[in-house]
Amino acid sequence: MALVSFLIPCIAISTDIAYSCQNTDDFMGASSPGDIVIGGLFAVHNEMLHPEEHPIKPVIQNCASFEIQVFLQTLAMIHAIEMINNSTLLSGVTLGYEIYDTCAEVTRAMASALRFLSKFNSSKDIVEFKCNYSDYIPRIKAVIGASYSEVSMAVSRLLALQLIPQVSPASSAEILSDKIRFPSFLRTIPSDFYQTRAMARLICESEWNWIGVIATDDDNGRFALESFGVQAMANNVCIAFKEMLPAYLSDNTFNTKVDQAIEKIVKETRVNVIVVFMRQFHVLKLFNKAIEKNVNKIWIASDNWSAAVKISTIPSIKQLGTVVGFGFKSGNISTFHDFLRTLHEKPTENNKFLHEYIMLLSVCAHLEYHDFQMCISNQSQENLTQNAENKHQIWRDDFLIANTEPGFIYSTILAVHAIAHAIKGQCKDRNCKDPSAFTPWELLEELKKVTVLDDDKEIKFDSKGDMNTNYDVLLWKEIDGHMEITTMAEYNTETGHFVFEDEEKRKEFLDLKKVQSTCSQHCRPGQMKKVTESPHTCCYECVYCPENHYSNQTDIDYCYQCTNKTYWAPMNSTTCYKKTIHFLNWTDWFAIFLLLLSAFGIVLILAISVIFTKNLNTPVVKASGGLTVCYIILFSHFLIFLSTSFFMGEPTEFKCKTRQALFGVSFALCVSCILIKSLKILVAFSFDPKLQNFLKCVYKPIPIVVTCTGIQVIICTFWLIFRTPFVNQNFSIPRAIILECNEGSIVAFGIMLGYIAALAFICFIFAFKGRKLPENYNEAKFITFGMLIYFIAWIVFIPVYATTFGKYLPAVEIIVVLISNYGILCCTFLPKCYIIIYKQETNTKSAFLKMIYTYSSKSASSVAVSQISLDSKSSSSRATISDSCESFQHLKFPLFTRLIMNERDRSI
Repeated sequence: MALVSFLIPCIAISTDIAYSCQNTDDFMGASSPGDIVIGGLFAVHNEMLHPEEHPIKPVIQNCASFEIQVFLQTLAMIHAIEMINNSTLLSGVTLGYEIYDTCAEVTRAMASALRFLSKFNSSKDIVEFKCNYSDYIPRIKAVIGASYSEVSMAVSRLLALQLIPQVSPASSAEILSDKIRFPSFLRTIPSDFYQTRAMARLICESEWNWIGVIATDDDNGRFALESFGVQAMANNVCIAFKEMLPAYLSDNTFNTKVDQAIEKIVKETRVNVIVVFMRQFHVLKLFNKAIEKNVNKIWIASDNWSAAVKISTIPSIKQLGTVVGFGFKSGNISTFHDFLRTLHEKPTENNKFLHEYIMLLSVCAHLEYHDFQMCISNQSQENLTQNAENKHQIWRDDFLIANTEPGFIYSTILAVHAIAHAIKGQCKDRNCKDPSAFTPWELLEELKKVTVLDDDKEIKFDSKGDMNTNYDVLLWKEIDGHMEITTMAEYNTETGHFVFEDEEKRKEFLDLKKVQSTCSQHCRPGQMKKVTESPHTCCYECVYCPENHYSNQTDIDYCYQCTNKTYWAPMNSTTCYKKTIHFLNWTDWFAIFLLLLSAFGIVLILAISVIFTKNLNTPVVKASGGLTVCYIILFSHFLIFLSTSFFMGEPTEFKCKTRQALFGVSFALCVSCILIKSLKILVAFSFDPKLQNFLKCVYKPIPIVVTCTGIQVIICTFWLIFRTPFVNQNFSIPRAIILECNEGSIVAFGIMLGYIAALAFICFIFAFKGRKLPENYNEAKFITFGMLIYFIAWIVFIPVYATTFGKYLPAVEIIVVLISNYGILCCTFLPKCYIIIYKQETNTKSAFLKMIYTYSSKSASSVAVSQISLDSKSSSSRATISDSCESFQHLKFPLFTRLIMNERDRSI
């Protein structure tokens, strides 16, 4: 097998460095020997020094800007390894470590990873090239780190060549869960998928939908921004602007980009919530500039800086507004605090990070808290060396404890314990004192199955290599003049809900809603969104829900329609209301008025009946056709008045079927009887022989009444059988249901009315021909008037009925029925009642005979003259008078017949 050797270069550079590098061992930040060595990659410094704008020679640049928080993570790794070595977990097998500073740069991290790949016990750090690394024993067995996702991605691709396990306590990019691209990467924290989902959930529950996002222009920032964009869209949250800042402070455009971002924040006045995915030193620069510009917003912090003490202690930090962040869930780290308190007793020969920190303490210890922090971060090696010579060493363990970020410390300790438990699994039947006892890829398989107990809670890696612990929701709160980072809630990654310890914490959460960050005002219940020309769905206008639609929620996209026809909603409604049912109620004033008219008609019928009964044998009553015919007519009038009551009240099947049939048959009966009376009068007083002969043949009272009424009965029967009327709900009025009777068939209804109209017309013709009878007994003339009233009423009814709707539609027909009924009743009977009551002298047999005699004399003379001129006078006259006598004999008017016979004899 071909072998190619690679040497790790280490070049000495200028004095403006974190620590100098003379050989490969100097490149290491902290180390300790052991049977099994674990590597560590941490960004203890956050900036690489670039003497030139673009590198010319392949020289690994050195670093500046000491990071206390990351330094504490290296101490946490060391502390965890020492705890395991002092325990019985590995049964005498000791763990060693080699920790390197990545300086937040991929190139420097790759150099460290290259050394991890070098062959064990190789004096020249040779990395062998092989086609199969199954038996290859590298310098280390596992790696903890790196601090940033972008670095972890690069390192993981390199370590994957030998499947060396890499467990990161801080890299949260979602893409690292892809086991095809990063097969040996694991982490003791959740991926950004859960963090961005938690952020979107927080924003949604706080009723914000118009926010800004600022991220670093590196893999971690871009992936976080992409993941958050998806989650924001799922929660109807719109991103008003996105600002990307250079990943490296050494970038000469960094300050310009920060100014542009601040200018954008100030310009977007409706954006009051800013989500920040950046490293701590980026946030520090951003916030200092924001304080200068008096920016006051709500800042949503990512896990990178949510618990950063050096940011929370910035002077005037409270002017920036409120900071709400998400930090990794922590456990018990009290032993680590104890470790920090004894740190000054530790040797510094093999820990350059600790040595540099002690030197920084000597230079900066006299300063106030925040200035002390800035002093540590900004000291150059040259100044540090010069100043430290003249200073006494002053230890400040409180400073380290105060700067501890529990989430990162806990996840670092958890990573060490996970690797230790995996080593324990490999060492059950092997001698792990021998570094070649197992290979890294075997340790990786064991590591995937590891379960770690923490406070009796089992924690293990999932199929994606993540430990899905929960998040702490952190709130920066001013207490006694100092900004404190407090835990407001816990976000459960499994359920996606926030959990609060008490009501006070929940109130703090609810208080966030007081700040508005929306593109448009919230649409109240009763309104809906109307999309404007803006490409963002969060920008809209609020319009009222149209009629019969409602909305009962805030910011609803569309209004719901009242699904049931029996409900309605006005414009701008929040609910549907049950429609009121309308019909011509008995208690309605108009219905009462119509009922009184009908009742008065019935009373009038009873009064007429009494009058006619008392005057049964008078000429007027006899001339009206006798008491039987009058009673039938009066009874039909009674039924017609009674039928109007079926048009009132709540419609029922019985009422709908009964009212028209009862009215139609009753009216047909009434008109049929009046038709007989008209025909009888025409027969009695007609002196035309031909017409008399015809009328005698036709005049059959009982068959005519039965036939005419029977036809109407047949029409109504067919109507009720085949197209019966029914109760109908009319929804033509928006807010009400008109309960009405549907006639079933307009054609049948028209035929019924048309048939009555035909009978009335025939009756009218007959009555019109007999209009010249004696004045006091001229019944035909009044029948004519009655029929005219009927025709006028029903002709007007047709257009009115066709154009009227609503609960008063039945009242239209009632009015027409009452008018026509009153018209016929009054014209038929009231003149006779007037004679009976007020002209009793004319209602005697003698007066009657006298009037008939006078009328007959005139009629006979005119008939005689007419006949003489046409034929022979004597024969024709005798025939005419004889026919008239026979006609009246047939009509059983004995007195009138004798009178006519005497007149005939005198004429001869």
